[in-house]
Amino acid sequence: MRLRAACVAAVAAVLLAGIAGAAPAEPGYHLLKTFAVGGDGGWDYLTLDAAAHRLYLSRSTHVVVIDPATGATVGEIADTPGVHGVALVPGTEIGYTSDGRSGNATMFDTRTFKAIKQVAVGEGPDAIVYDPASKRVFTMNGHGQDTTAIDAATGTVAGHVALGGRPEFAAADGRGHLFINSESTSEVVEIDTHKLTVLARWPLAPGEGPSGMAIDAAHHRLFIGCHNKLMVVMNSDTGKVVTTLPIGAGVDANAFDPGTGLAFASCGDGTLTVAREIAPDQFAVAETVTTQRGARTMALDPATGTVYLATAKFGPPPPPTPERPHPWPSIVPGSFVVLVFGR
Repeated sequence: MRLRAACVAAVAAVLLAGIAGAAPAEPGYHLLKTFAVGGDGGWDYLTLDAAAHRLYLSRSTHVVVIDPATGATVGEIADTPGVHGVALVPGTEIGYTSDGRSGNATMFDTRTFKAIKQVAVGEGPDAIVYDPASKRVFTMNGHGQDTTAIDAATGTVAGHVALGGRPEFAAADGRGHLFINSESTSEVVEIDTHKLTVLARWPLAPGEGPSGMAIDAAHHRLFIGCHNKLMVVMNSDTGKVVTTLPIGAGVDANAFDPGTGLAFASCGDGTLTVAREIAPDQFAVAETVTTQRGARTMALDPATGTVYLATAKFGPPPPPTPERPHPWPSIVPGSFVVLVFGR
């Protein structure tokens, strides 16, 4: 009788699981390749041009361009002091870099990687993104606490928008709205990319210190990595915080894969959080993948789901100075790598 009861219970459990729907399997992200890129200097954002098979890596004073399949260096954009990011203009052979120390955006030719012109944008340009609705490139000027709009085809400045806080990353919805993380005020600022006006300011609480951002444009959801180890999911129509998910420490980039419904947060503590979009208002952490210390920025290939992360080995920090009382650890020369993760 006990055996029969156990069998009945087991069958019932299987039926209930079938009705409720079995829990989806982990995506299974793991390390596929490591590219030993080397070179000196730090790094910031990665930008993938999947169609042209190029991965842009910002390296403090220049941008290194590699083949994302082999890791071979295919070019370099020189003389970009304090470079943070790269924005590419689809359907053209034009790209832009954000050069933090010079206050410029370098307009360059994506075929030759040669500079076309220098565009003065403001104080401390950091992240840089392209908005397809207005056909403008926007720089997030951290020290100036504003954003600068550049006509992508001509490289002329269309205007500036004061943000009332220090901007970090941004995402465009393709409908004329740009959403910008305000790191110092823990808000998202929405602007009209045609009129260059602020439309809304939305608090991120309980998220604090936002850094990375990605968008699910189809379902109007933002994924925002915050420095209090949360990924905030926000409704980009209303500014409502839908939910929060736990992530690692030191997040600096987010990505969203519309084909799989997976959202990513890359963190400097050596973890990659992979969250699953079950429904527009329902999310769960699918897995936490071990990467490498310092791998805080990334690029996603939506065609394959491949994730590229950059990092290096670290030595002891230099002695503190009045200008830098809490210096970053030193980077071991020649140790810079790109980590390729896939399913």
